[in-house]
Amino acid sequence: MILIPAAGASRRMGGDDKLLREIGGEPILVRQVRRALATGSPVVVTLPPDRHSRLTALEGLPVVALIVEDAREGMAASLRAGAAEALRTGAESLTVLLPDMPDIETGDIAQVMAAEGRIVRATAEDGTPGHPTRFAAELLAEFAALEGDTGAAPVIRAHRDDLVLVPLKGQRACRDLDTPADWAAYSENSDD
Repeated sequence: MILIPAAGASRRMGGDDKLLREIGGEPILVRQVRRALATGSPVVVTLPPDRHSRLTALEGLPVVALIVEDAREGMAASLRAGAAEALRTGAESLTVLLPDMPDIETGDIAQVMAAEGRIVRATAEDGTPGHPTRFAAELLAEFAALEGDTGAAPVIRAHRDDLVLVPLKGQRACRDLDTPADWAAYSENSDD
């Protein structure tokens, strides 16, 4: 199962919803969902209760949309919801794919999902840790204790001996679009 945590508030965008900004004629959220779906794996998208336009953007796509009532808490709320859904459905693993990483392609996701290991994390070519990250099902119960906006770092730290790193081309595992400046730089250097 792939989890796309899209319940964030886009605070650093100055009121603009970064996940609805378009790349190649479609919102980045939809673009990344399509890339995840192309792996053939089930896709779960977490959404905040107050951003109905994100849910509308996903209409017609075969995803499970989970409204996260406590989304204001941060990333942990999405991770808890996604892990609970993976456990409920008996998924063998949960791959966390951030929705604001424009360079991650279907092949990158598939590469992380195919690697052996209890925790598999993509890195940049230079070894800088990035995303996506896959967690074996036996670790997902630990997600229930996650809090705040630090992501799954506590789970990764607790199982660092189980961590397998998968280098992806260039900086694609680390590049995200969080601010208007990030978007401007991306637009200047992109073919999309």
